[in-house]
Amino acid sequence: MGGDTSMGGERRGFVPTLWTVVLKARAQSKEALEDLVKAYWKPIYVYVRRWGASEDEAKDLTQGFFMELLERNFLKGVSPEKGRFRTFLLTVLKRFLINQAERARAQKRGGGKSPLSLDFAGAENEYSILPASEDNPERSFNRQWALQTMARALEALSKELEPATFEALKPHLAGGPAYTQTAKALGVSVTQLNNLIHRTRKRYRELLRQEVAAGVSDPLLVEEELKNLFDAFKG
Repeated sequence: MGGDTSMGGERRGFVPTLWTVVLKARAQSKEALEDLVKAYWKPIYVYVRRWGASEDEAKDLTQGFFMELLERNFLKGVSPEKGRFRTFLLTVLKRFLINQAERARAQKRGGGKSPLSLDFAGAENEYSILPASEDNPERSFNRQWALQTMARALEALSKELEPATFEALKPHLAGGPAYTQTAKALGVSVTQLNNLIHRTRKRYRELLRQEVAAGVSDPLLVEEELKNLFDAFKG
């Protein structure tokens, strides 16, 4: 049942924690499996590209990795008590890529089964604008993980605000002054806008913390994981 959120908007749906999704996926929930792929396929794709695969090879390997992950039920050995899920996923990915290199398979992954529906064109566009110096696969994976985590927090925030309010405040979340035109667009004073931006930034940080906390087993790791998230953008 919906209710008012701390931002004063109507709650537009419950967003499950990452570990809730992982554990449901481990139990072969199709919806949870799809959510898991949605959350992590792009960091995986970027890692594979940095690993040295061509665009087409990276598409096949990303599809193959998730199919193998799900078909062989690699998730059966994962649990919140074992630490960060992304660490587990990255370990399994590295093993998968090594196995693929050793097998030197020329055929495309998937065994004739329907491929996952993934926006590789969009991912490749994002990959193409990455700094040329950023050639470490793990660093690229972590950066994409950070971007995806922030995007999910931003999406959650958008569900707590009116669409027009969210779009007006979105440019101010990362900092910067409160522009007069934004205040006019929202029909408030600049002082009121500053207060609204302050509350919205605070709520965004809370949602970001929730996203990060969902992927670790120990609450004491949250601060470290937040640091890892922001460190992913350092040069």
